[in-house]
Amino acid sequence: MRQKRAKSYKKQMNVYHYTFKFREPYQIVVDNEIVLTCSNASYDISKGLTRTIQAENKPMITQCCIQALYNSKNQDAINLAKTYERRKCNHREAIDPAECIKSIVDIKGENKHRYVVATQNLDLRRKLRQVPGVPLIYMNRSVMVMEPLSDASAKYSEEWETKKLTGGLNDLQAGKVVENEEGGDDGDNGGVNGEDGAPPARKKRKGPKGPNPLSIKKKKKADPVSNGGNEDSEKKNRRKRKHKKSEETRGGEGEEGETGGSKSDEDNKRQPTESSTTQSNADQEEVV
Repeated sequence: MRQKRAKSYKKQMNVYHYTFKFREPYQIVVDNEIVLTCSNASYDISKGLTRTIQAENKPMITQCCIQALYNSKNQDAINLAKTYERRKCNHREAIDPAECIKSIVDIKGENKHRYVVATQNLDLRRKLRQVPGVPLIYMNRSVMVMEPLSDASAKYSEEWETKKLTGGLNDLQAGKVVENEEGGDDGDNGGVNGEDGAPPARKKRKGPKGPNPLSIKKKKKADPVSNGGNEDSEKKNRRKRKHKKSEETRGGEGEEGETGGSKSDEDNKRQPTESSTTQSNADQEEVV
């Protein structure tokens, strides 16, 4: 399969997945004509469906289509169809395979069971294009092809996207949760009223709650006796630190004071000797 075609198929399956809620494994309903075509061309229909859808799938066939294959007397196609899962169509007598497939796919204008239809019947594909959300697959020569989104599917997808974007803005009730008597929302009871037919009473909302009692609680004051004892013990444990530098500086100042005192004493002792020498010199001059 070419990359461009595979990419477009992937986009289409994403639309069916997100918009129409398709889930893996995809259920593919095949008819008798596509089984005969693949059998005659020796084409592996299971691998072709997997390559086209690019996801896990589960082929199915109805009893009416099996009966049409029995009438064709193609044993290879019959053996191939027997390997597929049988889809009950609830038809007691076999009817036209196209009408059978349309009856199980088109349920009140909706693809309720989310089937992917693989058929070679052109009239059946035209009818199913009117139903939104029906992927259609057929064989074009030796290539399996998926039809693009039909007008009905494209219109539904566009409306769904716009509703998803603007629904919450325009709907005043969007996002609101209605509480019942037990305190749950209506989803718990499936949105059904009470036994008497009356709507469930809403739970009354109480006023604002009080503050946390632990946050209001006052702190306990410590006993002064115990605090005093603790302070005395702390004072005892504290030790006076001796600063070595301060003691050394003090010792140096004391030594300087002692040396200064000794120098002053020596000066005082020297003064009378000098005075005595001056007096003796003066006496000698008078004698001369």
